[in-house]
Amino acid sequence: MTEIIFATNNAHKLSEVQAVLGEGFRLLTPRECGICEDIPETQPSLEGNASQKAHFIYDRTGRNCFADDTGLEVYALDGAPGVHSARYATDGHDFEANNRLLLKNMEGITDRRARFRTVISLILDGREYLFEGRVEGRIAEEPSGAEGFGYDPLFIPDGYSKSFAEMSAEEKNEISHRGRAVRKLVEFLRG
Repeated sequence: MTEIIFATNNAHKLSEVQAVLGEGFRLLTPRECGICEDIPETQPSLEGNASQKAHFIYDRTGRNCFADDTGLEVYALDGAPGVHSARYATDGHDFEANNRLLLKNMEGITDRRARFRTVISLILDGREYLFEGRVEGRIAEEPSGAEGFGYDPLFIPDGYSKSFAEMSAEEKNEISHRGRAVRKLVEFLRG
């Protein structure tokens, strides 16, 4: 069993990633490794934030770890909320407020194309590797579904008529940005 620290304390993210990683890997949280302070995310890009978070964990533990950063990029909003997705409406992770603000900012806009992008920074034996996953889709007129988290109730992936929040975890992981990035990570780790 390979243990690796995943730089998140978000239970939804942890279970999504563990499901894709499968057997043979055990994810540890920063708290389990004695890190209780907030992990910084002050970079202007998803790549920068993922790297910053992974280095923060590695510098404190010296153990193999990875971190991700995810953003919803709406084409008509010049890529917003992007790197600010989790804190779009407030300083905290208020998913409902973020969704309300996004819908308000999309009022009157007919081009509803958007994409989710996840970047993972892996630090393995002191070397950094980056992996990216993306999924194209569109923003719904109103939220639907109760699964997932974040913008899932508003995001409808291309080729589907339902939002991420209306999909089972297995169905979402099969096509999601995070699932795609994690599969690249797993392929690399098993390679």
